[in-house]
Parts: sequence; structure tokens; C-alpha cells
Amino acid sequence: MDIKHLEYIIEIAEQKNMTKSAENLFVSQSSLSQYLSKLEGELGTPLFNRTKNEMTLTPAGNLYVESAKAVVQIKKKLYQNIKNLSGTGRIIIGVTSQWGLNMITNIISEYKKAFPNIILEIIEDSVPSIKKDINLGKIDFAIMSVNTLNDILVKYEVLREEEVVFAVPNTHNYCLIHKNESKQIVTSELEKIFKNDSFILSKKDSTIRNIADDIFKISNFSPDTVCELNSMAAVIEMVSNGVGVAFVPESFTKPNKNITYFFFSPKLYRYNILAYRANLVLNDVEKILINHVKNYHFPAE
Repeated sequence: MDIKHLEYIIEIAEQKNMTKSAENLFVSQSSLSQYLSKLEGELGTPLFNRTKNEMTLTPAGNLYVESAKAVVQIKKKLYQNIKNLSGTGRIIIGVTSQWGLNMITNIISEYKKAFPNIILEIIEDSVPSIKKDINLGKIDFAIMSVNTLNDILVKYEVLREEEVVFAVPNTHNYCLIHKNESKQIVTSELEKIFKNDSFILSKKDSTIRNIADDIFKISNFSPDTVCELNSMAAVIEMVSNGVGVAFVPESFTKPNKNITYFFFSPKLYRYNILAYRANLVLNDVEKILINHVKNYHFPAE
């Protein structure tokens, strides 16, 4: 089933540039331009608006690309289902956070016992990149942490809401003063209490960083940042060693004699979701994997 010409148009729509599309497709720019011109001639209407800087889809182009993507997915699913008849195949999973990787690590062993010839391709990336890939159909489904459910753009299920808390070394004066009191911090008082502290922040575009940046923006607070990283295990270790304070998801708040975890008032949350690519029709092999994900027992909180 040769659908490479459909993929040509999809690539042009994604890149909005003929030169870059040709490079990605490993064809000459002239050949790609000729194909597009021939196709538009057959259809009797342009698929792209051409400007000096970019190519954007016309209404007809939107219809064509939408249908082309559907055909590409049909082919992919057909080939995958045929492979699955013999117990082989590949499932592409996007992951945006450490809890997602922990989940896959814990369920993959049991799953592979049942389906030893199924390859699970794990793509770990930022939330924006995974959102883009799943909306483009490059990923079958994604285990994601997101700040909002308003712009997912694909089918999804909420696995849980996870509270975000504040990790502070036990040697901090605030911990000593409030040792026997409620472990709660009013969000608006964060700057007042910790303005002289070093902050260990997650990297830009992560859910935890977005929450932190929103608080900083509202408070007009520019904290002293000691470092930025995505490994929550490393963040917890740094707080434990007194390097600084940090925002952390509750799933990482295991008992630690060197750390006090404070809950925010009002409470702060992120969403853990399972998102599916558009037009995904699940086969039995995928359904079983997704059931593993949905039935995963999250660590006690």
C-alpha cells in the first residue's frame, strides 16, 4: 500500500516550508514542488497559500490533510494488526514525567511475559513535544502530566489528580518554628517566607515548573535559582542535603527525616492522564497494555 505521496502533503503542512519538507522526505525540492503542482491541478484548487515565509493550508488543504492522515493511520493499524496475529508488533508510547516512566518500568515485565514479541517504544519528552507528536499521530498513546485539560486536543482519560507540595529542609527556620503545627503554606506568603532561599526548579515547560512560574508571576517574585533539572529523585536528594527548597509532586514525598513537606493553601494540582492519538482503534494487544496502565497502583500518598 503506497501512500508516500499522502505523506508528502502531510509533511509540507507540518513544516510549512518546501525546502525543509524536501530535506525531511529525502527528495529533491523540485520533485516535491512538481508533485504538489500536479496534485493541485488534478483537484482544481490550491492546497496551500504561498507566502514568502511559509506555506499555510487552504480550506481544501485542510480537508485533504485530514483525510490523508486518516489513510496513513488506517495503513499503520492494518499492518500492525497483521503483525499482531503472529504476536509481533510495536507500540509507541509517549511519556512526559518520572512517574510515567516509573509506571512503565513496573508494568513492562508482566506485559512482556504475555507478549514477548511486542516492542514497546518509549519516547520521553516535554509536554509540548509529546502533545504535538500525539496530535500528529506519531505516538499511539501517551502517559502525561498536564496543568490543564483544556488544550489536549485528543481523546484522553484522567488517571488521577496529583497534589503539588513544597519540600523544605528540616534545618530551615520555618520548619523549626512550625515543627508541631499544621504543615501548610499560604501560597501568597511564599515570597515572604522563602525570599532569601535558593530554589531547585524543574525545567521549563514541565508541569511542576509551570505551577511554580504561575506563583512567582502572581507574587512578582524572582527567586534565587540554584539549578534547574527534571529528575525529581535528584531534586529530593538536593533538598535532603539542604541545597534549597523545591516544588514536588506528592508521589515523590516518601518519608525523609531531613525534609518537611508543606501543602499549599489553596491546594495546587496537576493531572495525570492517558491520551490517545486521533483515529486510534485499539487492538487486543493495546487494550491489555492500557488496562495495565489504568489498573496501575500508584504509590501510597
